[in-house]
Amino acid sequence: MSRLIVTIDGPAASGKSTVARLLAEKLNASFLDTGAMYRAVTLAAIQAQVNLSNEKQLLDVLNNTHFEFTSSNNGMLVKINGVDVTEKIRTPVVTANARYVASSAPARARLVEMQRRFAESHDKIVTEGRDQGTVAFPDADVKFFLNAGLDERARRRQAEQKAKGIAQTIDEVRRDIQKRDVSDESRSVGPLKPADDAVIIDTTDLSVEKVVAKLTDCVKSRLGKGASRPGKK
Repeated sequence: MSRLIVTIDGPAASGKSTVARLLAEKLNASFLDTGAMYRAVTLAAIQAQVNLSNEKQLLDVLNNTHFEFTSSNNGMLVKINGVDVTEKIRTPVVTANARYVASSAPARARLVEMQRRFAESHDKIVTEGRDQGTVAFPDADVKFFLNAGLDERARRRQAEQKAKGIAQTIDEVRRDIQKRDVSDESRSVGPLKPADDAVIIDTTDLSVEKVVAKLTDCVKSRLGKGASRPGKK
């Protein structure tokens, strides 16, 4: 069982992945990018040409596909049946269709199991997603919820896509994010919302460095006060 679990939840393009990876480095912890897990299942389902709205077919993909998720300094490395798909899972088509996996209760349950197994095999983890502090790790040592204004999130996502050679207008990106927000917040299982005990941080006007510094200080402060999970030794 991990000695330290830090969760970072928040909507699309709020800065979760970048901040979580850097915070993990600061804390000498492993980074768990749950968004990469959902994207990997989505890509596998697309490659298998299954009906993404069919939960049984999605579960079959999960059961019959070998996924590998490895924490690294550059983020999470992802393999599907031994093939590196770390870059492929970031394409717009995967992003647009990840909501089907995210909205599937059976698929989410399996992925939460995978996330907890990851935690059990690492001494310390920083994990980011939509329901890490509310569902996957409700007894985490420290929980954060990051948010940012829609326009700023759209700007960030467009810059990220441009760096990968993917061209999308700011309006297209904004619409995609709005659709994802509605899907994330309204689904019946694991909806996007802050945990009751989460520290909420608006990153709109903050640099990545300032956000990481805030989170690092908060974690060290909490640990200095002896924060611990129920039953934790």
